[in-house]
Amino acid sequence: MLRGMPPQPGRARLADIAGQAGVSEATVSRVLNDRPGVRADTRQSVLTALDVLGYERPERLRKRSAGLVGLVVPELENPVFPKFAQTIESALAQQGFTPVLCTQTAGGVTEDEYVEMLLDRQVAGVIFVSGLHADTAADHDRYRKLVDRPLPIVLINGYVEDLDAPFVSCDEVLAGRLAVAHLVALGHTRIGLVNGPERFQPVRRRLAGYRAEIAAHGLAEHVELSLFGVEGGQAATQRLLDRGVTGVACGSDLMALGAIRAIHARGLSVPGDVSVVGYDDSPLMAFTDPPLTTVRQQITAMSHAAVRALVDEINGQPAPHSEYVFRPELVVRASTGVAPRVTTTGR
Repeated sequence: MLRGMPPQPGRARLADIAGQAGVSEATVSRVLNDRPGVRADTRQSVLTALDVLGYERPERLRKRSAGLVGLVVPELENPVFPKFAQTIESALAQQGFTPVLCTQTAGGVTEDEYVEMLLDRQVAGVIFVSGLHADTAADHDRYRKLVDRPLPIVLINGYVEDLDAPFVSCDEVLAGRLAVAHLVALGHTRIGLVNGPERFQPVRRRLAGYRAEIAAHGLAEHVELSLFGVEGGQAATQRLLDRGVTGVACGSDLMALGAIRAIHARGLSVPGDVSVVGYDDSPLMAFTDPPLTTVRQQITAMSHAAVRALVDEINGQPAPHSEYVFRPELVVRASTGVAPRVTTTGR
């Protein structure tokens, strides 16, 4: 008997599993009884069906199963994270794995608590998206302990130099340069950067790119760091407007929406008076008012690379333990335009 199943006749339970896996009841029976004569991909489909339906696997199959993979994301309010989660979940499912999505919220379950839960469920590996590995102030020994277990892990957007694991990142330095170069090409000479706290490694890289491009054009820096999110973007942009900027490069699309809100609150227009560039190209940014110019992360390519690296690790074919860096892309829409005619040069 499979513990955790609803109180239905045994044959109905086999039928449920067979229907979910797309195989016969006889095949389900062979898999559950660990009998030979079942192809590896078919066996995995049956085990995945058990996970999807919420049934516990028989004890004899648990340790040899590679069905569950943890996916830890910081939150779902920023639409870039649901996009990562959706893409990674789909890629894992295509490989026969069942993702266990762990979403953090303020005051809720912590990343470490989620990891303990995943270990209790005997996951085959974990993918972390913008987790504590991105925070330079955090203790990264938590990840070293996982590697030492050993448990395969892959980390997205946040590189830790001495951690022996695969990393997948967007080229944040280039992202900062692309935003500034675009605004300079439109004639802006007072260009501000709105970004999150500097303790986060991707923020530091984006700040380095901004400063490099600003220096390349002989312009003055105008940097305001704040909390990630709409409110943080709005507060930081208000300070930049006091300094007379006509172009704002933001550390996320949500911060860019906050920047637009601050500009409109001053009675100014976007892009007539101030141009705004976001970052991520989150879903629906093409439909904001105005549609947002942004620097696009290659979310699909990054997600598939992370899944490939993790599956290779699980299968005993370790991926190179280094950082895979993906080139971002400038997406020009209506939130940027030619600089106003009367402006201080900032040189």
